[in-house]
Amino acid sequence: MLKIPAIWDNGQTHHSKPCDVIVTNMRLIGFELVTFPRERLFLEDFPLASLRSITLRHKTYEPLFRELAISDGKRKVLIRAPRKHIENLYTALRSTIEQYTPTTHPDFADEQANVVENTQPTTPATVYGRQDIRATFEHSPLAIVLLFVGGLVLELIGVAGWLLTGNIQVGIPLFVAGFLAVIVATLVRRQRG
Repeated sequence: MLKIPAIWDNGQTHHSKPCDVIVTNMRLIGFELVTFPRERLFLEDFPLASLRSITLRHKTYEPLFRELAISDGKRKVLIRAPRKHIENLYTALRSTIEQYTPTTHPDFADEQANVVENTQPTTPATVYGRQDIRATFEHSPLAIVLLFVGGLVLELIGVAGWLLTGNIQVGIPLFVAGFLAVIVATLVRRQRG
């Protein structure tokens, strides 16, 4: 149904996984095969019928990516992609679930009749939502990266100024400012997680 490049974060590791996110008529799949320098395979999936909540998130401090939080009640995954891709994924998931879930698809009519006859409780419907997450920029990952990279650039400019002029008084203030920026970025990153 749909295949997009995205970042898959299942919360079990400290690293998110860039991969292809694939929507079929039965499953949502995160897939990546790397053959160089050594072969690695990443494959994780969710049956569409088991999905309980799909929430499209927009974080104010992440200008490039949107996030889709998907849960089946037992596990949760966050999928990050550019706005256009994540909107397409949200729409594809919603229409595929509505079209192919056991309660609506004709191939599953017999199963539905058996469930009604056995008076077993039916599975709850998938809940869809949109969420705006507003937070300060100062503690966002983007701000930390900008502070860290800016500090490194200031250090390099300070060293270059010192080497070009031969005067330590030219380079030391920039180097110290850059060093402090890198230290502050490191401390803020450790406080976050």
